[in-house]
Amino acid sequence: MTAKECIKGRRSIRKFKEEAVSHDLIAEIVETASYAPSWKHTQIVRYIAVEGEKKAQLSQCTSAYPHNGEIIAQAPMCMVVTIIKNRSGFERDGSYSTHRGEGWQMYDAGVASEALCLAAYEKGLGTVIMGIIDDDKIAEILDVPADREVIAVIPIGYPDEEPTAPRRKPVEELLSFQ
Repeated sequence: MTAKECIKGRRSIRKFKEEAVSHDLIAEIVETASYAPSWKHTQIVRYIAVEGEKKAQLSQCTSAYPHNGEIIAQAPMCMVVTIIKNRSGFERDGSYSTHRGEGWQMYDAGVASEALCLAAYEKGLGTVIMGIIDDDKIAEILDVPADREVIAVIPIGYPDEEPTAPRRKPVEELLSFQ
């Protein structure tokens, strides 16, 4: 599969087969995603693979958008994306390196999350990145260390749907040359 095929073929999957995802396959996907770039190579993203009872608890952490809870509940596994706080975009003395401040943390988390989703797609798995979640409640359930922050939940599993690609804006609207 070419990079173009992978990028154009990946869809947000919200229905999964009951088939379990092997831990070895998840480890391989995370190893591939670890090659995502990060600010000053800080590599702040950490993943927590969640199954079983804890995953069921996570499904209750989406009161702002209950449909996300349904998706989490029926996915065989969820990847919780966390970051190590105050590294990406920061200097050693704690000051910001750029006017973006702590925004670089989210940038790095987004790049790493998409790398994870593309690596999963290449292996036949589906994913959807969710941000409408109760970060604090998830951190409590998973006992996330205080120096980390929960950023997103990514349900992952074998797809039980084949969504069509939404319409894309034309290149002329997305690109300008100066």
